[in-house]
Amino acid sequence: MAIARLTNGAVGILAAMFLYWPVPAFAADTLSGGDTAWILTSTALVLFMTLPGLALFYAGLVRASSVLSVLMHCFAICCVASVLWLAVGYSLAFSDGGGANQIVGGLSKAFLAGIGPDTLSGSIPETVFFAFQMTFAIITPALIVGAYPERVKFSTVLFFSAVWLIVVYAPVTHWVWGGGWLAEMGVMDFAGGIVVHVTAGVSALVFAKMLGGRRGFPDQVRPPHNPGMVMTGAAMLWVGWFGFNAGSALAADGNAGMAMVVTHISAAAASLSWAAVEWIKFGKPSLIGIVTGMVAGLATITPASGFVGPMGALIIGVVAGVVCQWMTTFIKQTIKIDDSLDVFAVHGVGGALGTVLVSLLATATFQGLGLAEGMTVGKQVGVQVIGIVSVAIWSAVASYVILKISGAIFGLRVADEDEIEGLDITSHGERGYDL
Repeated sequence: MAIARLTNGAVGILAAMFLYWPVPAFAADTLSGGDTAWILTSTALVLFMTLPGLALFYAGLVRASSVLSVLMHCFAICCVASVLWLAVGYSLAFSDGGGANQIVGGLSKAFLAGIGPDTLSGSIPETVFFAFQMTFAIITPALIVGAYPERVKFSTVLFFSAVWLIVVYAPVTHWVWGGGWLAEMGVMDFAGGIVVHVTAGVSALVFAKMLGGRRGFPDQVRPPHNPGMVMTGAAMLWVGWFGFNAGSALAADGNAGMAMVVTHISAAAASLSWAAVEWIKFGKPSLIGIVTGMVAGLATITPASGFVGPMGALIIGVVAGVVCQWMTTFIKQTIKIDDSLDVFAVHGVGGALGTVLVSLLATATFQGLGLAEGMTVGKQVGVQVIGIVSVAIWSAVASYVILKISGAIFGLRVADEDEIEGLDITSHGERGYDL
C-alpha cells in the first residue's frame, strides 16, 4: 500500500509538472525584441530623412521667396502619404493579389484589417513593418518635390502625389518587395534603388518637362539662397539613411551592420569624387557640390547595400560622384530640362547605376555576399536592366497621365506674377524671411 501511494504521488507530481511547467512555443513565439527595437529606430530615422532632412536640403536650394513652399510641399506630402498608406497603399503593396496576380496586391489589409499588436511579420510586429514601409512611401513622392519648386500649383502637388503613390509606388513595391513578378525573376534591390529612386527620378524628369523651366532658365536662374541650410539638411539625410539601408535588413544582425558600413563609405567616396570633378572643371569645389555628391552616393548604394562589401561600396561611391555630377549638367544644359534640384540626375541615375553595379560587385571578388544560386553576373545584369526599364516606363507613362489629368482640373503652373513674387506669399500667405 505504501509503495502504491508513493507511485501514485510520483505520477501526480509528474503530471502536474507536465501540465503547468512553462514550455516554449517554438512555432509561434518568434518575436525578437532586438529586431523590433532596431526597426522602430530605423522608422524614426527614415522619417527624419524627410522631415526635416529632405525638406531643409531642398528649401536651401531655392530662392528666399519660395523657401516655405518647399517645406510645405514636403510636410503635406508626408501627411497625405501616411493616410493613403493606411487606407490602401500598404495593402496594395504587401498583401496577396490573389491567384497568379503578380502586378498588385489586394485590399485584404486596407486600414490594417486583421492586423493587431500581436500580428507578426517575420520577427517583428506587422505594425512596425507597416510603419517602416510607410516612411519609404513618404519620402519617395517627396523626392519629386525637387523637380518643380518655385512654379507649381499646390493643388497639383497634392493631387499628383496622392494618385502617384497609389498608381506608381504601391504596384512597383509589390513587383519588387511584395512577391511580384520582378521578385520572381530574382531582381536585387535591397533598399529601394528601383522602388524609390528610379520611380521618383523618372517621374521627376517627366514632371519637369511638362511643367517647363523656371523664369530665366537655363542661363539666369538665381543661385541657392542658403547653402548652409542645404548642408544641414544633407547631414540629416546622411544620418537618416542608416535607417533606410541598414533598417532594410529587418533585423539587428550582421547584415544590418554591413549595410550601415557600406552606406557610409559610398556617401563619403561620392562626396569626394563629385568635389574633385568640380575642382577640375570649375577651379573650386563647392559646398553644394560636395553634399549633393553625398546624396548621389547614398542613392547609388541603396539597391546594393545588403549585397556588397566595403570594396564594392568604395567603387560605387566613386563612380556615383562622377556620373551623377556629369548628368546634372547634361540634363539642364544639353537637353534643357529644368529638373531644378537634380532629382533625375542624382536619384534616378544613381538608383539605376547602383542597381546594375550590384550584379558585379556582389560577387566574392569584390567582398560581396554572392549572387543567388544558379545566377551568373550576365544573367543578373539582364534581370536588373529589365527591372529598371520596366519601372522607368511605367513611372513615365503613369506620371504623364496623372499630370495631364491634374492640368485639366487644376492647371500645373502658377501665374507669372506669382512666380516672380514667390510662392511663399502667393500660395501660402507667409514669408520665410522678414527682410
